[in-house]
Amino acid sequence: MTNCPTLIVTVGLPARGKTYISKKLTRYLNWIGVPTKEFNVGQYRRECVKIYKSFEFFRPDNEEGLKIRKQCASAALNDVRQYLTEEGGQVAVFDATNTTRERRETIMRFADQNGFKVFFVESVCEDPDVIAENIVQVKLGSPDYRHCNTEQAVEDFMKRIKCYENSYEPLDEVLDRELSFIKIIDVGRRYLVNRVLDHIQSRIVYYLMNIHITPRSIYLCRHGESDLNVKGRIGGDSGLSSRGKFACCLAKFIHAQDIPDLKVWTSQMKRTIQTAEALGVPYEQWKALNEIDAGVCEELMYEEIQQRHPLEFALRDQDKYRYRYPKGESYEDLVQRLEPVIMELERQENILVICHQAVMRCLLAYFLDKTAEELPYLKCPLHTVLKLTPVAYGCKVESIFLKVEAVNTHRERPEVRNTHTHTAKGNGNRHLSLSLSLSLSLSLSLSLSLSQSCFKVVYDY
Repeated sequence: MTNCPTLIVTVGLPARGKTYISKKLTRYLNWIGVPTKEFNVGQYRRECVKIYKSFEFFRPDNEEGLKIRKQCASAALNDVRQYLTEEGGQVAVFDATNTTRERRETIMRFADQNGFKVFFVESVCEDPDVIAENIVQVKLGSPDYRHCNTEQAVEDFMKRIKCYENSYEPLDEVLDRELSFIKIIDVGRRYLVNRVLDHIQSRIVYYLMNIHITPRSIYLCRHGESDLNVKGRIGGDSGLSSRGKFACCLAKFIHAQDIPDLKVWTSQMKRTIQTAEALGVPYEQWKALNEIDAGVCEELMYEEIQQRHPLEFALRDQDKYRYRYPKGESYEDLVQRLEPVIMELERQENILVICHQAVMRCLLAYFLDKTAEELPYLKCPLHTVLKLTPVAYGCKVESIFLKVEAVNTHRERPEVRNTHTHTAKGNGNRHLSLSLSLSLSLSLSLSLSLSQSCFKVVYDY
């Protein structure tokens, strides 16, 4: 079958980045609209064995430990089956070592019985520095080592790795030539790709060949306040307002960071270009970073949209992510437009992206693993810089408000009362379920920020 669910199976010794890859893949596929869920066998093991004692549990001659690990893998596969057959999932990521050919054959039989395609992702790394860094950054924070000091934890984990090494059978381009897989060697220095069979597998390969683990920071901000922002109008291509001095403050902030080799990206719209020019450094324009196209609603106030296009206004309130402006775009369209930007962002090191509210929401949703329902309501205020620092399994965020007043362009999620529903058909054969009783109240107060000092908020995702 062509259109059947995909089971991604990780392969590799402990501390090779399998869970890092699993989480990033899951986040990426969900962001592009492919329902995906990760199943980490280590988590099943921790639920089954509440107290971890030592590496002895993983010894190949520990029959009780082996039995428990097999039971945990079986439980995870049962949940995979339920997710892909009953819960609407399209991709499941089975995150475990899967280091023996016997274990992988068991998984292949399971997939064949259930009509799933299998794609293996193997991470091979012999660099002791990378392995040691992974142990310190990730494994020492594991519940397994909550009550150990660093030295004891590292020693135990190295012995755990040894338990797997003797029985490890890597994917082989001859013996496993019939399997679909990618082998990632030394954190992306080399790749071996074999037998990619469909669109999903090709996108997985494309994505995995673009990510890296080099420490870096990604700075996101919107342009300075524009003339249309002040007037409460959406879209358009106006320049900065008289309070667009944010550009100068941004320049001072960025220069104070003393970031080596910082790259700067903007959209092709006046307000981002004018903001970037104040930095006095080269910048690159991306059409893909242009603001969402509001179509017939460009340069209108929300009040005017409600008066002139009441049906469109109501439809957008009901499903803001998928709603497409007539002759314009939806957030869903915008995510597809931004996929090449995400790929390039993954390849970059330190970078500043000066963009727009809807665009920044989409980029944030990717890095912070937000759902399609959450994405259109993420707060991205003017004159605020978000510093994103990728960490082991997520992203640390610092929100820095620069000392410049601006209007508030954020519109809260409206309340929608579903008392009666019918199907509404609009231009382009748009079929949406429309409630006849919608709360169309609109908060249009463009309140000025009263904060008079630069402040920073740090939080983790």
